[in-house]
This record gives sequence, C-alpha cells and structure tokens, in this order.
Amino acid sequence: MMNGVEKTNGEDVATEEQLITPWTVSVASGYTLLRDPRHNKGLAFTENERDAHYLRGLLPPALMTQELQEKKLMHNLRQYEVPLQRYMAMMDLQERNERLFYKLLIDNVEELLPVVYTPTVGEACQKYGSIFRRPQGLYISLKEKGKILEVLKNWPESNIQVIVVTDGERILGLGDLGCQGMGIPVGKLSLYTALGGLRPSACLPVTIDVGTNNEKLLNDEFYIGLRQRRATGQEYAELLEEFMTAVKKNYGEKVLVQFEDFANHNAFELLEKYSPTHLVFNDDIQGTASVVLAGLLAALKLVGGALADHRFLFLGAGEAGTGIAELIALEISKQTKAPLEETRKKIWLVDSKGLIVSSRKESLQHFKKPWAHDHEPVKGLLDAVKAIKPSVLIGSSGVGKTFTKEVVEAMASINEKPLILALSNPTSQSECTAEEAYTWSKGRAIFASGSPFDPVEYNRKVFVPGQANNAYIFPGFGLGLIMSGAIRVHDDMLLAASEALAAQVKQEHFDKGLIYPPFSNIRNISANIAAKVAAKAYELGLASRLPRPKDLVKYAESCMYSPVYRSYR
Repeated sequence: MMNGVEKTNGEDVATEEQLITPWTVSVASGYTLLRDPRHNKGLAFTENERDAHYLRGLLPPALMTQELQEKKLMHNLRQYEVPLQRYMAMMDLQERNERLFYKLLIDNVEELLPVVYTPTVGEACQKYGSIFRRPQGLYISLKEKGKILEVLKNWPESNIQVIVVTDGERILGLGDLGCQGMGIPVGKLSLYTALGGLRPSACLPVTIDVGTNNEKLLNDEFYIGLRQRRATGQEYAELLEEFMTAVKKNYGEKVLVQFEDFANHNAFELLEKYSPTHLVFNDDIQGTASVVLAGLLAALKLVGGALADHRFLFLGAGEAGTGIAELIALEISKQTKAPLEETRKKIWLVDSKGLIVSSRKESLQHFKKPWAHDHEPVKGLLDAVKAIKPSVLIGSSGVGKTFTKEVVEAMASINEKPLILALSNPTSQSECTAEEAYTWSKGRAIFASGSPFDPVEYNRKVFVPGQANNAYIFPGFGLGLIMSGAIRVHDDMLLAASEALAAQVKQEHFDKGLIYPPFSNIRNISANIAAKVAAKAYELGLASRLPRPKDLVKYAESCMYSPVYRSYR
C-alpha cells in the first residue's frame, strides 16, 4: 500500500521513489546483472554502480546516458532496409535491455509501431520458426492437458494482470500459422506496456497449440509446434476450459484475458461462454469495433449529421464486421433511444455470397442472422453499393483489392464525402490503398485503413490517411479495467472507450482529413480512455478497487510504467 492507494502496477508506480530501487528488491550482481534484461543498463551503469555491483572490467570504460543509447539504436535501426530485420533487432533489444526497448518504443511510437506490430509482425509470424531464438511467453499444447495449472506456475511471475492468448488459427489476414502465432501476443503485450503503461512483468503472452491445418508448416523442418491437424470439438473445448479455469485459480478474478486471432466460430463461442464468468475481451471483435466506432464518431464532424442519419455497408461479415456493426447499432440505440432491432436496420453486410438478406436466414451462421434484412438478393459489392446507397463503406473481409475503382466511384457519386474504411491487415490484404481511395473519389473520400499508408498528394493537396489501429483502444481499455479492479467487461465500457478516443481528435487533425489523433500522443490518449472505462466500471458496480480515485485521468497516469533507468544502491 502507498498513500492509502493500492499500487496497481506494483513496484513501478510512478513516484519519486521510482528512481531508486527499493532494498527489498535484490538486484543480481556482476555478469548475471548484465544478462538480466529487466535490470541491465549497459554502458549507462555509473562509476559507483560498477563498483557496488562487481561490474568493473565487464564493461568498456565509457559512460552513456539512456538518451545517447536511444540515439545510437535508432540510428542503427534506420540502417536496415528490410522491416523484418528491424523487428528482429527490436526483439533482441527486448531480450537484452527491457527499459531501453520500451523507451525506444514510447519515444518513437509512430516509426516503430509498424515494426513491432502490423504489418511487420505478420511476416514475423510466418517466419517465426526460422527466426526463433529464445522462447517468449508460455506455450500450452495438447501435451500439457491435465497439467495446465502446473505449467502456469512455471512462469517466473506470479502477479499477472493481463494475458493475451491466441491459438494461431487466424493470424491477421494470413490464416492458420499454428504455434508461430506467438508473435501476436508478444507484440500486443509490448504495446500494452508502451502505450498503456502496464508493467512488463504483469503481462503474459500465451499460445495454445492444438495443431495446425497449414500443410506448409506441417512439412517445414523448422516448425516449432505440434505436427498434427487441429484438434476441434470436445477435445478443443476441454483444453480451453482447463486453461480458463487454471488462469482464474492462479491469478484471481481480476486477471484480464484477451483473446487474439482465433477463427470466427471459436472467437464468438469463447467470448460468449466466458464473458459471464471471467474478465475477457476479444480484440478482433470488440477492440476493432471500438476503434472503428471512434473514427465514425469523429468523422461526423467532417461529413455532418448524427450517426443515425447514415447508412453503413460492410464487406466481410466475420468477427470484425459483425462486431463493428453491433457496436454502431448499440451507439445509435443509446443516442436515439430506439430499440436495437430497429437501429440494426441501418447496417447492411455483404459476405462471399452477396448481400445478407432475410431470404438467406436459414443457411446463415448464427452471428450473421441479426443482419439479414428484407431486400431482394444482391450478388456483388458494386451492386450492393448501388442498391443500398450507403454513406459509409467498411471493409473487414481480409481480402485485398476488393474496393475497386467502380465501387469507390459509385460511393463518390452517391455522397459528397464518402467515408471509406479499408480495415483488413496486413497492407497486402487492404481492400484498397489510400492513393486509390483519394484518386478514384477525386479527393473527396475520407479514408482510414487498418495498416499504415503514407500521405497522398492529389491535385496539389496532401491527404493524410488515418489508421484505425486497435492499438488506440486496447492498451487504455485494459488499463481502465485493471486500475478499477473490474471483474467483467460490459458493452457500455466499449462505447465509453470509443467516445473518449473520438474526443481526442482536435480541429488541427480534422483540417488534414484525419479522423484519429496522432500516435505520438498515445499515452495521454490511453490515460483518457482508461479514465472513461474505469468511470463506467464504477458506475455499473463492476469495479472492485475502492474507494474510487478522485481524478481518474491523473490516477491512470500515475499507474503507468516508466522506462527510465533506476539508480542502484
């Protein structure tokens, strides 16, 4: 306890104490200290520290500040031509000097986010077997069935606040990468620390390996996972049940479990099954929905009208598409007091068989059924655009190049400022590029994408495309849950996160056509999102950390991990 407030983030609560290591934490000495990524500072160890911790002779004589180390590393990173080499250099740094890794990531977030996360992380997962050096995170396979609680106890940290877990079946738009999906939880959790301020030691990446249906991996001599087809049905459900039970038993009621990159059928079932009993969040369904809704709320300042005045058409009716659609319908319902069944009618979805309409209801998967409205069947996207006349077109199909010239031109002929969101990742799967959206709409489109695109010059005007990146939402969302001690996730918390993010978009951003704020200010954005999410948790009676702090934004900032070096006595 500290000043009567329980430390949310353990030893790393940001106070004046933070710069001196407490006596209770024993820091290894000598050679071992240099090999410990959490405490190693490299050439930043002072003369006194070198004497006190038996480092004399183990380091060259020069002394460097953390700032100078950062400058050197950024210089080195920029020399690499290939993004994957930058990714590997960043992973090596994380294994060598944890604080310097996070300092680099926080101070250069716009430049390094695409390196440690999308799009580069996709390629890293595809090649994970051959670039695999040192295991990160916890691998739980079918071999560990019946022993998962013991396996969790093998992890060196006992105070875990957030777990990101994948089974590798649907990695970004790249499909089944089996055990190599570990790159996703590792990358997501490094963003939880850098952008949301969670302690690195409170984060646990997990991959559940039930096999893979990817023939290429099964035949790859360097593959690191189980060499068998994916387990399904009861065998799969039992392993997940054992995992979820063990997690709660080992880490308590308040540990956040974030599901990541599960295939559609499992993603919906797991979320539905565990939402009533665990603190669970699916970033692909809920995080994506929240960040897209935030962009739409902000975009209203550019296109005018209320959310309820617009018509929405989706290409893709999987977990992202239906998740976004449902959150939009919830927000319209909240604003207009109209029932959800009514507000859903403003939203139309196209899947691989065409427009989802009521005559198809019998053959639809359960999560698509709420979106089957009365309309004659329509085959392709272009015909759907012409029939529905949407003002907002959202791509969540995982299939690249699907927003064709004809589709974008049709959107521009119906709307003065068509809103076009090409959300599929990585860049190769994007429904269209920023340049295509601006050129084909003659500079009138408001565009955002899932992967980053460079600014585009059209007709002597520079357009800056927004990135609807989940990294805007989940770090602040998770921090809000953890600092309030929330025990369940409620949809109203997602709406609160969206509204908080939309409120961070200022006039200067709108002037550039942006519907998201710049990432350079992300820790401040995360603190504001965390405060709104926590406030909602207290309001709904789902918070367990009492009393409620007076100023939630300040409290969120005080909970954030700082990557600045500590002084050792």
